[in-house]
Amino acid sequence: MKNLRPLREILITGLVVGVLDISSALVIWWQRGVALQRGLQGIAAGLLGTESYTGGLATAGLGLALHFLVAFVVVAIFYLASRKLQFLTKQPFISGVLYGIGVYVVMYWIVLPTAFPTFRHRLSNELLELAIHICLIGLPTAFIVRRYSKATDRSS
Repeated sequence: MKNLRPLREILITGLVVGVLDISSALVIWWQRGVALQRGLQGIAAGLLGTESYTGGLATAGLGLALHFLVAFVVVAIFYLASRKLQFLTKQPFISGVLYGIGVYVVMYWIVLPTAFPTFRHRLSNELLELAIHICLIGLPTAFIVRRYSKATDRSS
């Protein structure tokens, strides 16, 4: 069971971060008048293109699955790095802020422009997304991984 602990920690942290992040997306979509299904299909459109919008609940479900896959990958990278770089768990506030910024840069300056060639940056959107990535992705990841690291240290 001890060998499954890292996987369990990554899954739990990924679920927390994924729920926080998709919750922020839901609020933004609601404010902009975007239906839940269409917002989730928009995530799937990064993989399927505009055909995603004609796929109904299936492509909305795919969008939600892709969202959580990204959350798990983001958390797994931090978790694995924290096994080598003790700073990440010793200074979770600083590492969480920096990691949130790093995830934002990768998502908004590499992934989204690659997946969506018409993607454009808007200052008002950038500041909101940066805050979301710091507060709802980077900080929770760092603090939850730190908590699990302390529990692992105690049981060793």
